[in-house]
Amino acid sequence: MTKMYGHRQNRVQALNDLSFKIDEGEFVGIMGPSGAGKSTLLNIMATIDQPTSGKVVVGGQDVTAMSDAELANFRREELGFIFQDFNLLDNLTVKENIALPLTLTPKLPADFDQRIVQVSEILGLNELLNRYPSELSIGQRQRVASARAMITKPKLIFADEPTGSLDSAAATELLRYLTEINLQEDITIMMVTHDAFTASYCNRIVFIKDGAYFAEVTKHGSRQQFFNSIIDMEATISGGHTHVR
Repeated sequence: MTKMYGHRQNRVQALNDLSFKIDEGEFVGIMGPSGAGKSTLLNIMATIDQPTSGKVVVGGQDVTAMSDAELANFRREELGFIFQDFNLLDNLTVKENIALPLTLTPKLPADFDQRIVQVSEILGLNELLNRYPSELSIGQRQRVASARAMITKPKLIFADEPTGSLDSAAATELLRYLTEINLQEDITIMMVTHDAFTASYCNRIVFIKDGAYFAEVTKHGSRQQFFNSIIDMEATISGGHTHVR
């Protein structure tokens, strides 16, 4: 797909014939230098923006051909979002924040309570359900945001720099939970990140540069080996020669 901004002489190409595929159940990272088009790509795939040309197909459905009403339903029912700044509501409990996407549907699912229990167990939130966001650590808040993202049983979860506000311990904890979500629930995750350590928890990394596909690396050995491969590719994409071993 291609994405252009501006008019005539001021036209800027944010995405340049970018094309790749994410298989069901994958945990894929999107990386690239600043200005590569990562945020534009995320917004288009999340149906927040539209490509200038090309299309996005999620679960066999061409989302670029949907009406506004169809897109609203699709986002609510098929997509989950984890943001860097959590976007929790301070006046709601942890349980109410997690359940929020379900309360916005025309009818609560029959397994409403079961879903709350299930995601709370996976993300270690059972003891925190009656607390408010102000009573939680930053890492706990991000786990609540992750639980909210998966409560609708989406086909695809988008994570936008989910560890950006976390210290190393909280980031590691969240990434382990995201790995559990991916494995236990078979939920596809696409994560935009600039951090190689964060990216090393993915199964595959797609690198973009100047709005175009540049390369990708896939995990085959240990997470440390994958981390080294990511560092090497970052050096290649930036024109450097740094190697970490």
